[in-house]
Amino acid sequence: MLRMLALASAAALALAGPASAKELKAIGVTVGSLGNPYFVALAKGAEAKAKEIDPKIRVTVASAEYDLFKQFTQIDNFIALGVDLILINAADPRAVLAAVKRARAAGIVVVGVDVAANGADATVQTDNTQAGEISCAYLAQKIGGKGNVIIENGPQVSAVIDRVKGCKAVLAKSPEIKILSDDQDGKGSREGGLASMQGYITRFSDIAGVFTINDPQAIGSDLAAKQLGRKNIVITSVDGAPDIENALKANTQIYASASQNPYAIASKAVDLGIAIMNGKPPENPVVLIPSQLVTRDNVGEYKGWNAPR
Repeated sequence: MLRMLALASAAALALAGPASAKELKAIGVTVGSLGNPYFVALAKGAEAKAKEIDPKIRVTVASAEYDLFKQFTQIDNFIALGVDLILINAADPRAVLAAVKRARAAGIVVVGVDVAANGADATVQTDNTQAGEISCAYLAQKIGGKGNVIIENGPQVSAVIDRVKGCKAVLAKSPEIKILSDDQDGKGSREGGLASMQGYITRFSDIAGVFTINDPQAIGSDLAAKQLGRKNIVITSVDGAPDIENALKANTQIYASASQNPYAIASKAVDLGIAIMNGKPPENPVVLIPSQLVTRDNVGEYKGWNAPR
């Protein structure tokens, strides 16, 4: 009797076939600010991947303007809309946890993009340690492996900390390179880079190279050097932003930037979200997108932030 029941159950399962895959029908994307071309490119990457999968997928993009409470409201709106997947560039990676929990309790997969979001199913971001490594390896090469170097630091978020860590690891391989300063916060902005570099030039008479944690600081640092008449400084950074493309093609002291790829980050996040929806989470919940070095020599072939590479 038991054998007959077992056979009947097996037959029923065979007739039912494998469980059908869950389809992605709607995505919500909330980013720091759509006034930043980086996040515009990230949104485009998500939309392009969604339309590639199915033109009928709805993609709703919201700009949090770096306001945590505004981002809370956006996530609640996504829950009300019944989206299947939320991509979140967290305004505050820790404090966003409550909203992420609400989304996941509603059966929505949440993937952090660019920075981690507490409680998210996974995160996709730039390999910031590698970005710092390749940017500073190029700097070391351009100054011949010796001389005084400044690491122009920034806000102490994980991305910045990792970039500086990667840079220091590479520079440590050149014993004739001396780091004059590595703890000043350039605020992640052009104005912060300008002010920081003005201070460095006033304090130090001999500077061979400067690594800045992002492109706005690099552009501000270059401007300070120009205003104060200091030449023969090699500046490298991280981002690959549109402004740095122009700087690399112009008469500046900026020589390279380790590029991020927001388009690819969003595209990967959508793929990852679908996999998680269907019970296939990644082995490592943090997926790193490698950086590519953009220099004066190859900037002409660089596709930038707004296209797949």
